[in-house]
Amino acid sequence: MQVLKRKLSAAAYVRKSRLIVGLDLTANLARTAGTDFRGEKDRLERDALKVISSTADYAIAFKFNYQLVLPLGLFDRIPSLIDKIHDHGLTAIMDCKMNDIGNTNEHAARYYYDAGFDALIANPFIGWEEGLKPLFDVSKRLNRGVILLTYMSHKGASEGYGQMVIDPETGLQTPQYFSFAKKAMKWGADGVVVGATFPQKIAEIKQILGQNVAIYSPGVGAQGGAAETAIKSGANYLIVGREITNSGDPAKVARTLSDSIRGV
Repeated sequence: MQVLKRKLSAAAYVRKSRLIVGLDLTANLARTAGTDFRGEKDRLERDALKVISSTADYAIAFKFNYQLVLPLGLFDRIPSLIDKIHDHGLTAIMDCKMNDIGNTNEHAARYYYDAGFDALIANPFIGWEEGLKPLFDVSKRLNRGVILLTYMSHKGASEGYGQMVIDPETGLQTPQYFSFAKKAMKWGADGVVVGATFPQKIAEIKQILGQNVAIYSPGVGAQGGAAETAIKSGANYLIVGREITNSGDPAKVARTLSDSIRGV
């Protein structure tokens, strides 16, 4: 592991940026099926390529989600988008929130990696043995990265990630996200996701992780998170999607975001 950490650190140093662009683009296939199905997929692919090309100078990586991968196809049009990202010397992250038994996780990870992805996001709720261990094993063999969800960016995150649990080692009550941060260290994760919408949680988790595991913070803009606040709280990288993709000028927004956090 840690290949992802080295790649992003190098890209951040060279590009003087900490921005990961989320390709939060969607298709209207339900309404176009039977009429212009291919045309809508063509449009979605063009939009994704436009965002990649126009923001690559200000980004260190791109994050894909299901809204883009499902209509374009993991082995159909997605590999060409990943190739475009790799042509810029950047990294492609799949936000699949891996969350199944180990056998399924392992095979799904192989598919994602065969398509060209450099890292996957996974959910630590499922545990290690026969859960995430097979994912970490295959990722290590293939020199790919794993990022763990530790505190998500949406309003309901507290219902799961914020609940109080019993630490099996100490017998004391602890927040669930404390437990996940410690597991990220123990399991050798390349990073953790902590929502920019919860800067206090970023600061608390940073106290646990230090410089050992990077913090990736989504939720800037559309969900109300503030870029500078997240960075000051301890986030290493910002993941920004709709704020960029829904704008009329993705390059301008990406450049502004990158510039705003450069000196923080």
